[in-house]
Parts: sequence; C-alpha cells; structure tokens
Amino acid sequence: MSSARRRSKSSSPALPSYNEAAELVAAYAARLARLRPGPRSSGASNSGPRGSDPDGPCIERVPLDQALGRVLAEPLRADADQPPFARSTRDGFACRAAEASSHRPLAVAGSTRAGQTPPGSLPRGSAWEIMTGAPVPAGADAVVMLEHVKEFDAHVEESGGPSARAVRLVPPRTIRKGENIVARGAQARKGDKLLLAGSWIGSAQIALAGSCGCATLNVFIKPRVAILSTGDELVPIGSAPGPGQIRNSSSAMLAAMVRAAGGDPWILPIARDTAKSLDTALARAASADLLLITGGVSAGKFDLVEPALIRAGARFHLTGVRIQPGKPLVFGEIPFRSIKPGPKLRRTKCPIFGLPGNPVSSAVTFMLFAAPIVAALAGRGGTDPSDARGPRFALARLAEDVKTKTSLTRFLPAACTFSGAFPEVALVPWQGSGDLAAMALANCFLVVPEDSDRLRAGSTVRILLP
Repeated sequence: MSSARRRSKSSSPALPSYNEAAELVAAYAARLARLRPGPRSSGASNSGPRGSDPDGPCIERVPLDQALGRVLAEPLRADADQPPFARSTRDGFACRAAEASSHRPLAVAGSTRAGQTPPGSLPRGSAWEIMTGAPVPAGADAVVMLEHVKEFDAHVEESGGPSARAVRLVPPRTIRKGENIVARGAQARKGDKLLLAGSWIGSAQIALAGSCGCATLNVFIKPRVAILSTGDELVPIGSAPGPGQIRNSSSAMLAAMVRAAGGDPWILPIARDTAKSLDTALARAASADLLLITGGVSAGKFDLVEPALIRAGARFHLTGVRIQPGKPLVFGEIPFRSIKPGPKLRRTKCPIFGLPGNPVSSAVTFMLFAAPIVAALAGRGGTDPSDARGPRFALARLAEDVKTKTSLTRFLPAACTFSGAFPEVALVPWQGSGDLAAMALANCFLVVPEDSDRLRAGSTVRILLP
C-alpha cells in the first residue's frame, strides 16, 4: 500500500489482519537481510582485517569478551579438528571393548589425566586408567566407567600371577566400541563452518569461537535506530510534569528494546505538535538506519505525523492493522539523508514506524513489527533467513476465562508461570494501553485471535514473549 497524500481513515480500504501485516513486514525484513553487505573478501579468516562494503563501512572487529549480542559478519571456521584427539567423556578405564566384555581381569598399564598424553599404545589384555577429557591411548576403543568395574590386585584372583593392579568389568554388563569416547574430529573437521555469517552471538557462540582461538570477531556494525517522540504533553524524564503533561518514558523503553534487538538507539529531542518541529525532526532522523516515531499517528486534529511524513516523501506500506493495542500503526519509508561526507551508501530509503503514543501500544507494536526490521538491519539471518529474529510466541494453559470482542487480534498484558509441567498464564488487570504499572507486572502478552470473543480456562493459548 502506498500513498502520495494523507488519506481519511474512514475512507481507507479494510485494514489488514495481524497475520497479513506480519507477512508484509517479514518479507521486507528478508529483503533488507539479503541487501546487508558482507566482507569485501569472501575468503577472510576468523581473525581477518575489518571488511567493508564498497559504498561504506559495515563491519567492525571487536574483542571476544565484547561480542555478546552482536551478529557475526563472516563464517566461523574450525582451526583444527574438534576434538583434536580422541577423548574420554568419563572417569574410568580405556580398554578394548571385546576384551572388557569377556569379563577377564585386565592389568592396569598406566594412567592419564586431562592435559597429559599417553606415552604409547594400549598393550593387549590391558586397561588404561583415564580421567574425563583426557586423550584415549591408541589401541583403546572404549572407556568403561569407574563405577562399572571391580578393582583388585591381580595375584589375589590369579594364583601364581604377578602382583599387579587389575580391573574387571562387572558381569553381566558389557560395553560397545566407541562407548564413552568422542572420536577425533567427531564435532568438526579443520576448516568446517561452525557458524554462518548472520548468526547471533550468545555465550555458547563465544565459547565456540574461543575454542577456535578467536580473540576477536568481525561483526556487523549495529544499525542506528532513531527514536522520535512527539507531543506537546511530553517532558524529559528528569523534569517535573506540569498540568496535563507526562514524562517521556516511551523513548527510554524503546531504546532498551532496540538494544535487545541488536540496534544502537539514538533518542532525538521531543518534537512538538507543529509542522515546523516535525519537519525539522524528520529531516534529521532520515540519516538513521531506522526511524521509530511515537505518537501522532491516529486520526485526531493534532495527529500531525502522517502529513509530515508525506511532506518528507514517505511511501506507506501499512497505515493501520487490526490489532489491539496498536491499531493506528504506520509502516513505510522516507528518502535517506546522509549527514556525513563520503561515498554514497547503497541504501536510499530509511524505514519508518509510526507507533502509537501509549507505552503498551508502543511496546507491542515494536515486538511484533519493528524488532524483525532491527534484526535484519543488524545483519541477523543474512545467509540463513530462518534465523532472522521475529516475534517470539509460546503456548500456555489459560488459568481463567477471558471475555473480549471479535474483529481485532488482541495482545493483553499477562503473567505466565513456567515452573510447572506446562506454562500457565493469566491476565494482569490493566487500565488500557497507558498502564505502565500493569505492563511492568506482566512477563508476556496473551494473544486473543480476532474471531474469538471468549477463551475458556484450561484451553491452550498463545502468548507473545518479550
């Protein structure tokens, strides 16, 4: 849907459903992810030089301990076989499975702990004491667990035999080849891709990179997300509100959500309800990778954002969605304006979201629609679109009946307990989309389909997770 002029809400075509709007935004995010430039050299190593797109920098190198929450800009490859040697997964005795399963005593030929290397091959008819993580001696094809053997002096049961330490697998237990051993290269071979470009970096990914010797990683630069709050009623958080005024809490909330989604928030000064103030703010904000505007997107006399966007050359993809809260959502793009000298960037449009001014509405619409765009701009899912972050939903059991109205998909503040066998969710009492106290008590949003006027206690429902 596009627009060259402001349209009357009453004369607009039927608003899209949540699913239709979500599909449109997901397709837009996928296109952004494909356009995200990668390193100039496709053969760069794990610790190669900072890459760049011919039109401008897009990648930076960061220390491994600062890579949490970033997006990998090039594949992570194994620098050696993983593990680099056959290793034991248990404390016990390395042996030949066939010999141990015969239940004959096996002389203990030596001992190795983690960090040591066995001096030679395992002799026939012998076992080798071994600790978890230690290399398995050549010739051994299994490790029996310490608690599964009986240990004794060999001459006690072998009359005339040498006085030596021996072990025997306790009958009727047997062991198979490969048991309790991770073979060399079983996890990865040298040069294998362990993570794709576009992968989000969490603690497990940091550990994996560390195991490959990566002290630094090349990651995509975070997209700059401008946050513009509008309205004469708003004052900065540190100010005392006068009569009819409120603090600008939505900007701080959205900044936190942008960081969690992988972006770099840029909070702009509050724009007042005048054409001049909005035009000036939009001209400045158009240099961002994404613009979030809160307030002024409804159909009231002082809702001036859409006309200002039209003056800025906006093209609209959505001007409303059948959801509550968040029905007046606006999604589109305005021409990009670079405020820095240098080569022209490939990007010519700045995506924009006009979010409702009430904080619950802003939070819900960000999670549903803006977060996937931030993730795509951050580079997530560039090589694997299925990895692009979208809204996170889960299933839970409803604790009590919920009555509502049809025609809108509703996202209602709720609290879910995850401690039992199956999550259970109940609504948090709230006084509408301006109720910050209710949102602070909620840990999810109950999803009520648009064709449902009643959800019954005990039924399985969907919840939107933050």
